[in-house]
Amino acid sequence: MSGSTTEVVSDKIFTIPNVISFIRLCMVPVFFVLLLNDQNIAAAIVFGVAAATDFLDGQIARRTHCVTKLGQLLDPVVDRALMVAGVLGVFIAGRVPLWIILLIVARDLLVVGGGAWLIFKRGIRIPVIYPGKFATTFLFIGFAALILNMPLIPGLGICDISWLPGFNGDPVCWGIWFIYVGLVLSLGTTVYYIWAAIKALAQK
Repeated sequence: MSGSTTEVVSDKIFTIPNVISFIRLCMVPVFFVLLLNDQNIAAAIVFGVAAATDFLDGQIARRTHCVTKLGQLLDPVVDRALMVAGVLGVFIAGRVPLWIILLIVARDLLVVGGGAWLIFKRGIRIPVIYPGKFATTFLFIGFAALILNMPLIPGLGICDISWLPGFNGDPVCWGIWFIYVGLVLSLGTTVYYIWAAIKALAQK
C-alpha cells in the first residue's frame, strides 16, 4: 500500500473524536441510573444520543486525519459498552425474551474474543465490514425503542409462541423488528468473519 493511502496514527489524546468517544462512554452510567429510576423516556433519549454518535467520532477522525492510538482503542470499547448497556437495559425492562439476549452476547463474545486472539496470537486483523456496522445500528435503534416501549403495534399473529414477540398476536413495540434485522445482519457478518479468519489462517 502506498504512503498516500496509509492512514497516519498519532499519539495525541485530546482530539475531538476522542472527546466524543469519552462523552459517549460517560453516557452509559447515566443511562443506567435513569433506567433504574424508571425514567424510561430520559433513559431512551440518553441511549439514543449515545448510539447516534456511533459513526460520528470515527468519521471525524478519518476526515480530519486525526486518527489516534487512543481512539482506535476507545471507539470499539465504547461500542461494546453501549451494546452491553442496551442488552442489559432491555433485559432489566423485561422487553425481550432471554434467547435474544443470549444470542447477542454469545455473538459479541465470539467476534471480540476471536478477533483479539487473531490479532495478538497470529498477527491477523480482519477488517470490519459495513453490514456489521449496520447490524449494530439496527440493534441500537431497537434497544432505544424497546426501552421507551412506545408506541405498541399489533403482532403478526402467525404463531402462538410466546418467545417470538412480533410474530405472535400480542401487541409489541416496533423496536423488536429492528432487533430482528440487527440479529440477521449480525449472524451474517459473523459467518463472514469466521470464513475470513479461516482463509487468513490458511494463508498465514
